[in-house]
Amino acid sequence: MSITALAANRPFVHGHRGARAVAPENTIPAFEHAIAVGADVLELDLGVTRDKVLVVSHDPALDSSICKGWPHRTPIRLLSLEQLKKVDCGSLKHPEFPKQKPVPGARIPSLDEVFALAKRGNFDFNVETKIFAKYPFLTPGPDEFARLLYDSIRKHGLQQRVIVQSFDFRTLHAIKKLDPKIRLSALYDGEPKSFIAIAKEAGAQIVSPEHQLVTKEQVDAAHKAGLQVVAWTANTPKEWQRLVDCGVDGIISDDPAELLSFLGRAPSR
Repeated sequence: MSITALAANRPFVHGHRGARAVAPENTIPAFEHAIAVGADVLELDLGVTRDKVLVVSHDPALDSSICKGWPHRTPIRLLSLEQLKKVDCGSLKHPEFPKQKPVPGARIPSLDEVFALAKRGNFDFNVETKIFAKYPFLTPGPDEFARLLYDSIRKHGLQQRVIVQSFDFRTLHAIKKLDPKIRLSALYDGEPKSFIAIAKEAGAQIVSPEHQLVTKEQVDAAHKAGLQVVAWTANTPKEWQRLVDCGVDGIISDDPAELLSFLGRAPSR
């Protein structure tokens, strides 16, 4: 199923960090679970190692509550890929997700490893550049970050299957210069603001607000302007129903299998 344009049977299901409700976040097992149950999109986050390898991690520094084998809060930017591969991010169960099953030895994957999963099905990738204007030492600059990402997208031939998302719109503008056909998504979690204005500021075709900011009026206005709305991160039936009623195009959730069931799309097993 292609999700390159607005679809009548929305919303699409984005597996947040793969499926962190059931598997360690941003690991290959989490992405494999999301693929297996039929998620439309794998949502993931990017950092960059000292040797300029894109790796999949939400935090720019190692979090000892979910990873072990290296000192807490060591910036990924200071580690080589070889050093990072010594870190175990599968043995520790996330305290917020009672269904999550540890996978001892699961590592932080490279983006290449995650993109290599593309052959396993017809799903897309929603890739967030974790870059921080206030902390420039944690990542390359936006132009270099965008170039590294775009080179990987091209290497795997995934230009039609990747969405690039960010709270820091500098990387979105940089990607647009490299290839205006790549779909861009503006993440947002500030004070209520026009979705159209957010998209215009980011140069994006998709607006991705924190789910509580979503209203039907905002979604309707966005659709009239030719935009899509993908809400994050909703995990309960009450939240899902409200977003469906608002007409969103996609929902990012930690439990894609449960969301698929809620939507009447029985997860594959």
